[in-house]
Amino acid sequence: MTIAQLDSLVTLLRSRAAPETPDIGQARARFEKLADFLGGAPDAKCEKVSAGGVPAEWIKAPGCDPGRAVLYLHGGGYAIGSINTHRRLAYDISAASTAAVLVIDYRLAPEHPFPAAVEDATKAWRWLLEQGFAANRLAIAGDSAGGGLTLATLVNLRDQKLGLPACAVAISPWVDLEGAGNSITTRAAQDPMVQKNGLLWMAGLYLNGKDAKTPLAAPLHADLKGLPPILVQVGTAETLLDDSTRIAEKLHAAGVDVRLAIWPNMLHVFPLFAPVLSEGREGCVEIGAFIRSRMP
Repeated sequence: MTIAQLDSLVTLLRSRAAPETPDIGQARARFEKLADFLGGAPDAKCEKVSAGGVPAEWIKAPGCDPGRAVLYLHGGGYAIGSINTHRRLAYDISAASTAAVLVIDYRLAPEHPFPAAVEDATKAWRWLLEQGFAANRLAIAGDSAGGGLTLATLVNLRDQKLGLPACAVAISPWVDLEGAGNSITTRAAQDPMVQKNGLLWMAGLYLNGKDAKTPLAAPLHADLKGLPPILVQVGTAETLLDDSTRIAEKLHAAGVDVRLAIWPNMLHVFPLFAPVLSEGREGCVEIGAFIRSRMP
């Protein structure tokens, strides 16, 4: 680990602390600026498409196999984030997995609360199958809220008998909308990005009055049997550490082939910062290797 890289990144993130009174417009604009900092997708072939009516973009690194694809669900508390904020991460995952990556702009809360995100992810999955992809040549991945959405989408696909991908990846997944994990407080001083008040604010926007234990909103409370192999990747310096460890335990108990990768000293969704953090690049390599090992 390059300590200087991590310290510099943490200092930058702390300097961009969220205001005490949250505003959704400001939050979205602040996240978009992060995309400018991370840069775009060098050498990628990018193509905007409509995935069953959902705005989407194909991101393909040089040399990727167009017959294998990853459906990517971005993070942002179901309320912020976009294709733009995650284009570089999608590129890095495409390069590491040698698969094309489809990032979707699913509808966001509060304008479109639960279950809009799950519906859009499911539409994009149906669209991929309609394009001729075999389910076992597909993966689903996502980070933070997108990691929770990845698990919720798998449950929804299983229940609707729409087929399941070869595997899935959940990066720092947000699966508990009540913020009940111990790490939400014990890791608060270490985490420069995610704090309980902000999480609960976004949970409220997404749930729009629904029970925080609703399984497709908070997959920690879902029946997880029959899901495909899943990589859960998380850092020790994040408040959502216990979301990852608890969902991995539940997946294991349900008989799912789950791999929990805990990275020392890493912050929330550290692969997002691959352009400036060596562990971010290594995290993308781990994701790519997992996808390649599970996908023919």
